[in-house]
Amino acid sequence: MFKNHPVGLRVLFFTEMWERFGFYILMAIFVLYMDHEFGWPDERKADLYGFFLFAVYAFPILGGWLGDRVLGHQNTVRLGASLMVAGYIALAASSADRVWAFYAGLLLVSVGTGIFKSNMSVTVGGLYDSNPALKDAGFNIYYMGVNLGAAIAPIAATILHTVFDSYRLSFAAAAVGMAVGMVTLQMGRSRLPDTRIRPSPDGPAGPVQTPSDRREDRQRVVSLALLFVIVIFFWVAFYQNGFALTLFAQRATVPSSILKPETYQFFNPFFIFTLTPIAVALFGRWRARGKEPTSAVKIFFGMMIAGFYPLVMVFASLAGGDADRNTMSPLWLVGAYFAVTLAEILVSPMGQSYVTKVAPARIKGLMIGFWFGATALGGWGAGLLGRFYDDVPHHLYYLIVTALLFVSGLLILLALRRLNRFAP
Repeated sequence: MFKNHPVGLRVLFFTEMWERFGFYILMAIFVLYMDHEFGWPDERKADLYGFFLFAVYAFPILGGWLGDRVLGHQNTVRLGASLMVAGYIALAASSADRVWAFYAGLLLVSVGTGIFKSNMSVTVGGLYDSNPALKDAGFNIYYMGVNLGAAIAPIAATILHTVFDSYRLSFAAAAVGMAVGMVTLQMGRSRLPDTRIRPSPDGPAGPVQTPSDRREDRQRVVSLALLFVIVIFFWVAFYQNGFALTLFAQRATVPSSILKPETYQFFNPFFIFTLTPIAVALFGRWRARGKEPTSAVKIFFGMMIAGFYPLVMVFASLAGGDADRNTMSPLWLVGAYFAVTLAEILVSPMGQSYVTKVAPARIKGLMIGFWFGATALGGWGAGLLGRFYDDVPHHLYYLIVTALLFVSGLLILLALRRLNRFAP
């Protein structure tokens, strides 16, 4: 899998695997913990879920600036990891009598995750500065590390909850996972690229730009901004996996001693981990023939494929899921996760790869931050939409999600010529 790729990719793969292990333990039990420990209504859970996702993916903008201009990308990654460890410890200490610890933990995790993510993406991109043709494949492999950790996380949460009847122990396991990730990064630091922008005789960030250079940079930023706006709709729909699909698993799906509500989030990363090698091999063959689609074209197909995942849930709801009586087969949710996985493989890693290709070098970290900022708005939107989950029949709710995805795909298609201009 790592053949022909820089050794540093393995370091970043396993660092990100452990970081995502911690984060997705939290995401697997987030809504369930609020329900079990605090007894909050769905509207309050939806608000906090959406705001947390917004914060997690908005702080990469700060992280991009810190990495580009202040601390350097690797130092900012270490700072983010340290904040996450502290946040998971605070969550493990929270309870109905210590709600403040829950809020403090969420704040620390959101800030830490945010400044960690943007700088990890820039570092991955930096591995391929001398071989950009492999950048898409490199991001796909890196994304497998993301989803290996995300696949293990809900299983670990399920085992800990089943054996010890405790969600707090899962938060503690998240802290341990992030600490292991920090050790992995430190041991492999010599294999990573130095992505800092250093002063030069020509100026603080390299040669003085000509008017045509500045004009091209503005055009590049406009292309990126267009992508960022469109991708918000995708993330609104995607992040229903941690809210609407989790509630469907809890209230409408047949109970099982093996498949608990938090366990279903295993399927998305599991499918990504198993399907990504196939996608990488397929794109590799097309690349050898000179027929590999551009990153923007891959994103378009991803958004169109994503539209089929809520359609599965429309049919599941019409078949009995609207009643919330725990009568539905788990296969409905498994099918939905399979569809959204195919889409995610084409949208998320390809989006990050596209940004590192198109963004001007002096603000690459900041632009990655804005990619995650678009994800932030999508996560917030997912929470806002989630407020209406109980106010309309579930099949109508999922039809709205379907419309969001097909509209986003159409917008990408309309913008394809501009998006392909700087990353053909």
